[in-house]
Amino acid sequence: MTSALRAADAAASKKGERVVVLDMRDVTLIADYFVIVSAMNVIQVESIAEAVQEALQSQGLTRLNHSAKTSGHWVLLDYGSVVVHIFTEAERNYYDLERLWGDARIVERQPLNKMPAH
Repeated sequence: MTSALRAADAAASKKGERVVVLDMRDVTLIADYFVIVSAMNVIQVESIAEAVQEALQSQGLTRLNHSAKTSGHWVLLDYGSVVVHIFTEAERNYYDLERLWGDARIVERQPLNKMPAH
């Protein structure tokens, strides 16, 4: 779960919106966690993707697949146990993964700006 939370924090650090971590372990064998995040435009989608990749690479994770769908309006980063979906808002609403995977538990996390200082 640490990798999923790190990906979520990296997305939030680039002003990703509606960042959600879904626990997929009881729902599918595809991945243990999905991280779903919205961006305002395709430039922000790419910026968030780069931040997530840097964060997970620094944790020693290797990306298995990077897929840009619908002209950069949806980027999927597959790390095996964690799959990160970065959407423009319109694409996120269209695909509605939270509804599609509605049986998955939402992982509670502290938003970056609400985390206690160390």
